[in-house]
This record gives sequence, C-alpha cells and structure tokens, in this order.
Amino acid sequence: MAAKAFISGCSGPRLTAEETAFFSREHPWGLILFGRNCETPDQIRDLVVAFRAAVGRPDAAVLIDQEGGRVRRLRPPHWPDYPACRVIGRIAEDDLDRGVRAAWLLGRLIASDLQPLGITVDCAPVLDVATPHTSEAIGDRSFGSDPGLVAILGRSLADGLSAGGVCPVVKHMPGQGRAISDSHVSLPSVDAGLDLLAEIDFAPFVALADLPGAMTAHIRYTSIDVKRPATTSSAVIRDIIRERIGFDGLLMSDDLSMDALTGDCAVRAAAVHDAGCDIVLHCNGKIEEMRAVAEAVPELAGRSGERAEHLLACAQAPLSFDRMAGREEFIALADMVNRAEAV
Repeated sequence: MAAKAFISGCSGPRLTAEETAFFSREHPWGLILFGRNCETPDQIRDLVVAFRAAVGRPDAAVLIDQEGGRVRRLRPPHWPDYPACRVIGRIAEDDLDRGVRAAWLLGRLIASDLQPLGITVDCAPVLDVATPHTSEAIGDRSFGSDPGLVAILGRSLADGLSAGGVCPVVKHMPGQGRAISDSHVSLPSVDAGLDLLAEIDFAPFVALADLPGAMTAHIRYTSIDVKRPATTSSAVIRDIIRERIGFDGLLMSDDLSMDALTGDCAVRAAAVHDAGCDIVLHCNGKIEEMRAVAEAVPELAGRSGERAEHLLACAQAPLSFDRMAGREEFIALADMVNRAEAV
C-alpha cells in the first residue's frame, strides 16, 4: 500500500498495540520522535524497526528535531549536548571560516548520533533571521540577524548532516524571525511589506532552495494573505515558497497540533493539504487526533510522491568521519565564544 501524506508521532518509547494497528492500516509516510519517545539507543532502534515493520517500508522516514541548544530530543547521558546555533553565529561573526567549520561539525556530529539509530531526517537547520523582537520560540535557535550569514551557516550545517547520512529539512519557510509571539500558543502576524520580507526573511531560503525538504511557518504575513498563516495559505505556498523562493522540494507543515491553527485536526489537515503542502505533520501522539489526520489526507502521489522519494534518496550511507577528533575540534571552536564573553 502506498504511503499517505502525513507524518505521525507516537505516545511513548514503544508502540502500543493500538498504534501498531493504526500504522499498519494507515501507512503514514514517516514517524517523528520527541523526548517522550527517546530513552536509550537500543530502545530507539527497536522503536524505529517496529514502526517500519508496521508500515511495511524498510526505508520509511524517521524524523527528529535535533538542533542543539533548547531544541534537542536526544540528551545526556546517552547523547552529548550541543550549543544553540546562535553560538555558531557568534563564532562566524568573529571568524567566518571557523564559523562555517563549526556549523559543518555540528551537523556532522548530530548526524553521527542520529544515523546509527535509524533516524534519517533531521528538522534542521533553522533559517529564520533574528530581529530585536524575535519571539523566544525562535530566540537563540537562529544563527543571527544577517541573512547572508544565516544562509552560509545553514548551508554548512545541512552539508554536515548530509555527509553523515541524514537528510536536512530547513525551517520555518518563508521565515519566522519577525514573529513576536509563539505559534505554539497563538497565531503570530507579521506586517512587514513584501519587499522587506524578500530582502531579509526569504533570502536564506532562496539560497538553500535546492535542498530536498522544508517545513512551513505557522505565521500570517499580512502583506501576502491577511487571513491565513503560511501553512494553510495557497498564496504563500504557491506565490512565495514555490515561485519567489523557488523551492521545489518536499514541503511539510509545522506541527498540526499547535494553537496557531484553528479547527479540529481533520479540518487543519485538509486545509494544509489544500493549500499545497506535500505532507501534513502531526506530532503529539494522541491516537484520536492521528486517526482524524489519516482520514483527511490522501495517498502520496504525483509530484508530492516524487519529492518524498527524492528526499529519502538523500539519506545515503555516511562518509568517513573521526567522531572523537571532530568533537574535540568542535568543542575548541565553541570555547572561543565562552572565552570572548568572559572578557
């Protein structure tokens, strides 16, 4: 059976019988992991194997948000901590070459944590350009306020992930840096004009438009669509993301269960699909909501299916990498920021 156009969460570290039956019947394209799903390396590997067996696809996508800083699902003691991407930005502001190297190493080290677990997609890097009023929901997840620098560092981090056999998904397209509230709680509105958005906010996404995956922003851009957030706006997806930015990869929504969206899960899922997103993302693992999403979305087919296949094909075997030496080099680069800030 063909995969359906959604990514699902699950409730805990192991699939319940109900979840296994659901995945076997509904065939989501992918599974996304959160902290509640991650205990030990062996447990995650078993969970990944169980999901792929349930959907009957050994290459089914398994995703995670592993950025460093606050947004990381894998944590000590089994996995190392990494700093937020703003630290990488500070290194680059002092020395661009070292910042680029640090970004690549961060991506490559994260991939070396994910790939052995069977996780093939990382929802990173964040390409949102920071402003003085950026919501804490983004905050230090952004590389910084210079769109050119954000693009350079985002590219390097994405290259590091790819070298480690993990496919990057850039976010939050077409740019969430101007939002002053948290889309987990309410719908932020951005009133900047289209020319300013194109010059600053869209620019990193244009620079990385060749990458195979992206995630939308639950942000309303009033100069483009006064009613709907990007995730459910055909104007934003068609005119901005596909045409102006030039992104032709797999476009997935941000989490459907965030309060920036309205209506029940079936209404939200249908709106996301109708607006032009290839894949609906639902993360909270609540089985009744998962059922509603599955009923509202079609099978992956046509151009969306081709984009999904292309993204999976990007998760190739990792290139050779000395993890210990790489980690030591990365720590030395990150310590430059700590020493500078202590002066």
